[in-house]
Amino acid sequence: MSEDRGSVREIAWREVFPWLLLVRAFRVSIQLSQIVLGSLGLLCTIFGWLVLSNLFAGSVETPFAGWRIFYQSNPWNSPAETMGMGPSNMMPLDVTCPYREAWSDYPPKLGQFPSDPFLGPWRQLQAPFQQLFDPRVRITGLAFLFSCGLWAISVWGLFGGALTRRAAMQLGREENIGLKAALGYATAKWRSFVAAPLLPMIGVLICAAPMFITGLLMRSDFGVAVAGLIWPLLLIGGLCIAMLLLVLLFGWPLMWPTISAEGSDSFDALSRPWSYVFHRPLHYLFYAAVATALGYLGWLFVAHFALWVAYLPKWVVAWGAGHEQATRVFPELYRQAVGAETPGPWGAGSIAFWGGCVRLLALGFVYSYFWTASTAIYLLLRRDEDGTEIDDVHLDGQQAHGLPVLEKDSTGVYIAPKNEAVATPGATAAITPEDSSGKEVE
Repeated sequence: MSEDRGSVREIAWREVFPWLLLVRAFRVSIQLSQIVLGSLGLLCTIFGWLVLSNLFAGSVETPFAGWRIFYQSNPWNSPAETMGMGPSNMMPLDVTCPYREAWSDYPPKLGQFPSDPFLGPWRQLQAPFQQLFDPRVRITGLAFLFSCGLWAISVWGLFGGALTRRAAMQLGREENIGLKAALGYATAKWRSFVAAPLLPMIGVLICAAPMFITGLLMRSDFGVAVAGLIWPLLLIGGLCIAMLLLVLLFGWPLMWPTISAEGSDSFDALSRPWSYVFHRPLHYLFYAAVATALGYLGWLFVAHFALWVAYLPKWVVAWGAGHEQATRVFPELYRQAVGAETPGPWGAGSIAFWGGCVRLLALGFVYSYFWTASTAIYLLLRRDEDGTEIDDVHLDGQQAHGLPVLEKDSTGVYIAPKNEAVATPGATAAITPEDSSGKEVE
């Protein structure tokens, strides 16, 4: 008797291992258009923080010393990248911890090669808000740090919105949109992108207002006694603030992908990450760990590749220019301090500028990967929590496909507009009965 034997012809690996979407996220993040958007966002953030640090230069409070000094020079041309560029000494990673001492002693090191392209931007972009909780920061420091944070939100509301929109379309629908369309979408949704992380901050201020009033009462001993009686109420307020900050700390990378994938507003961008952070914390941590591991491996290749691109022309040119002239033009190749007593010729600055552009593009990959991987994580969490398919991505008016809107002609017959008659394959130009000869039946 014959026995039917089935054979597995194909395995849907994306269904078995949905986190493989993060592998696709890396492939999307290395596209030149994504890298350019990341580089532009990084430049705008650094420029804004430099301007703000100079505006607050008259203050002697703790936060300002490190910020102004660090951002006055091109941070992507730091000694960690320009010294020891040979193949045996090349180490592009900045492994020093900026929080080894108090937060306010160190600015977030935008422009330096981070240890990984996922947790690095996550720490850097939220650093101004973290430093707000340093007890040494006063009113001027609060204004400075909040201005830096607001500027970062405004910049990445545009460039991060464009990055997540392109990532959502490619990861979800496997459709590629251009820079113009992505920036247009981010511009139209810019207010929602900016307002989404500000909503929890407004909640924090509301909960903190009674605490501030209690602090004013505590200027007297009687006020301290009153504070001791109502302290349990303040602890409840502290619990609310802690929950809001927890969502803001871990949920803000998901806010931009929410708006890009759903086409929704800032309230939806807050409620969905709130749900995912509290309902799917282990899923979130697992996806973040996978994204960190994949990003670290990819970053090792991108960083070293960019440094080789910047190093090899100098190495070849140095043979033709001679040792003495090469030492003047490329002092970093010979482990000499940049800006020595004998300055190099004028063209050396231009050469250094173009080398900095190469490293800046490598840093653009860092932010491209961060926002692309965050979009992939959002799509995966949405699938786990809501059961929504990954390819369910909102299409705006310019990208929606479907039958054209029908209009009536002079006889009352519904027809498609002339400029849309051939817009959709298979759409009929008019909905009218016809005879076999093709003539319209009255």
